Amino acid sequence: MDEAPLAREDTAVPFQSPFADVEIPDVSVYDYLFAGLTDDDLGRVAVFDSATGTDTTYGDLRARIDAFAGALAARGISPGDVVALHCPNTAAFIIAFHGILRAGATATTVNSLYTPSEIANQLRDSGAVRYVTVSVLLPAALAGCADAGLGPDQVIVLDGAEGHESMMDLLSEGAAAPEVSIDPATHLAVLPYSSGTTGKAKGVMLTHRNLVANVEQTTSAIQERPDDVVLAVLPFFHIYGMNVIMSLTLKVRAKLVTMPRFDLDAFLRLIHEQRISFLYIAPPMAVALAKHPAVDNIDTSSVRAVLSGAAPLDESLGEAVKKRLGCGMQQGYGMTELSPVSHALPLDREDISIGSVGLAVANVGFKVMDPGTGDEIEAVPGGRTAPGELWVKGPGVMVGYLGNDDATRETIDDDGYLHTGDIVEVGPHGEVYVVDRLKELIKYKGYQVPPAELEAVLLTHPAIADAAVVPHPDEEAGEVPHAFVVVQEGQSLTADEVIEYVGGKVAPHKKVRLVDFIPVIPKSASGKILRKDLKGKTAADLA
Repeated sequence: MDEAPLAREDTAVPFQSPFADVEIPDVSVYDYLFAGLTDDDLGRVAVFDSATGTDTTYGDLRARIDAFAGALAARGISPGDVVALHCPNTAAFIIAFHGILRAGATATTVNSLYTPSEIANQLRDSGAVRYVTVSVLLPAALAGCADAGLGPDQVIVLDGAEGHESMMDLLSEGAAAPEVSIDPATHLAVLPYSSGTTGKAKGVMLTHRNLVANVEQTTSAIQERPDDVVLAVLPFFHIYGMNVIMSLTLKVRAKLVTMPRFDLDAFLRLIHEQRISFLYIAPPMAVALAKHPAVDNIDTSSVRAVLSGAAPLDESLGEAVKKRLGCGMQQGYGMTELSPVSHALPLDREDISIGSVGLAVANVGFKVMDPGTGDEIEAVPGGRTAPGELWVKGPGVMVGYLGNDDATRETIDDDGYLHTGDIVEVGPHGEVYVVDRLKELIKYKGYQVPPAELEAVLLTHPAIADAAVVPHPDEEAGEVPHAFVVVQEGQSLTADEVIEYVGGKVAPHKKVRLVDFIPVIPKSASGKILRKDLKGKTAADLA
């Protein structure tokens, strides 16, 4: 029997989801997604791989997952083993990922941009015994494997490379999927690594139940439909791409269109050619959709919904995307440690600002805590609360950080609340507004200045294509806001103009004091601004 959902009368959980609690199936991820395929489902297209131009039906997808799992088992992979997966968004990723889980093993997904030393660190930390990759990533993969003591004979290259087994080799063996028995509540399905934007990346232990629960929790808020065509460009190796875009789409029996990397022209072309109806994006893509002239040259009328996640999206930018594409616009919030979604804004809640990350999904309760006093912040009838740190409780909360009990205790308290490190305010409908990261607030003469607020203001300037704000040490003020700005092509802008523009829209203590112009804002693969790469730097340092 599953643990009881959060009780409505639980006074320890001041903010509750407006959605009815859902029962979490006590099954593996594979059984949850594929065991219930009907005869009609088998012939439906599950994946269109834009890199190869090929379709894979749900029936074929399940058969290939089973065969991949059987081949892994034949090579000694069994429950408790960790297999690393280092691959861009393709049908092959989906087959390998679910094949690893079907074999009872744990998948640790590797960032496609990782260097050999970063790969080696993850392999050593996770204890991976096999490595699955593709030929374009093979040089870094082999170097990282060698550093971690994993031999080339343990490396599978999905699309083939001399001296390595390929996916075709494994699938052609026709080995039957193994009979495995696991406890979904305790067995680790995936071991993704947190982005490391505020420190060293840590292995996040997520069980089958965590992943199944989060898909089940979010279906009423995100509202994908079986007739949707979903463009999957945000990386599957990241939890947003893995469990929301990939697994949620497969669960509702919609069609995934995979894209190995973001290129605006190719992105727009796929929207037109594949009649994409549901877009998952990160804020940098929202900037392009709102501002880039190429959008006017493509038919985007098939798009009915856009969901932005991975970083806060400003209301004005969300409204600009909504107006330009003529579609519904929603925003969601989550963390790797939450499997990942805790909040999402349903399409039909037009009474709530697009600038909000929405409402708590089913089975989720949360608190807002004053980071200075440690006191709980109360709801404000008809208004917005004071800002505080978001603490979340629900079935998506991770087991903990691999081999790091201290970090786990710092993140999950004795009552089961995960301390997100995000500063939020709660609106009159229970909707949440992300103000900033607790550790990224700029302290100007004792005032707290949220970088995200200034970034949102900067993006409203018609000549600014992208922006990031970080703290800069100052002898008198302690820290001052330092803006890094990317100017729209064909436009010109001076630092004084930027400072004056922002100064006219914010309180004096929030004014930008320094400006550097750079060609691109550094971001993680999931779209988060890498402020650590900008702190203490100038444009000359980044040239």
